[in-house]
Amino acid sequence: MATAGEKTKSTIVIKRIKKGGHGGHSAVWKIAYADFVTAMMAFFLLMWLLGSTTQGDLKGIAEYFQSPLKVALSGGSGAGDATTVIQGGGPNLTASVGQVKNGDNDTKKRSPHQLRQELEKIEKERMGRLKQRIDAAILANAKLSEFRHQIRVEITADGLRIQIVDDFNRPMFELGSSRVQPYMREILHEIGQVLNEVDNKVALSGHTD
Repeated sequence: MATAGEKTKSTIVIKRIKKGGHGGHSAVWKIAYADFVTAMMAFFLLMWLLGSTTQGDLKGIAEYFQSPLKVALSGGSGAGDATTVIQGGGPNLTASVGQVKNGDNDTKKRSPHQLRQELEKIEKERMGRLKQRIDAAILANAKLSEFRHQIRVEITADGLRIQIVDDFNRPMFELGSSRVQPYMREILHEIGQVLNEVDNKVALSGHTD
């Protein structure tokens, strides 16, 4: 039989549990799966490129993988060398039909004095045509034709000058006033319609008693 001292002594057992004994093996399949997914993405990307690129691009890609150093130094015969001709329609806008225009060349050869003289000549001809229109408007209007002797139209260096001369029997303004007579308003109205069609500036001047 065991004594009382032996009963008080007990055996202590320490158990050490190792966790994750197979942890290293469980991560291997994840790495393999990631490699598989990457390879499939690269495969589908390659198939998409082969289906969407032209023959010139495919030739350039193939040449690059065959001799990459040569392509980098001298350039290959890929998409950059491919030529595509687009057939257009319609006439050539740059072609000149008939007489060749030499206006720009003649303008460059002329001196500023010659150009100024030509512009003055053009302006004088335009004022002449305007004078004829005003004269015709005066003759065509029955009321204005009665006062044609009071209307004087002449071409000057400043442009076209229109004078409405006061007649002894037909004053243009009311006596001692700046208000014009009714016939004067009609004259100004008819002449103003003709002058309204030109871009020149109009200056008015006059005097009364």
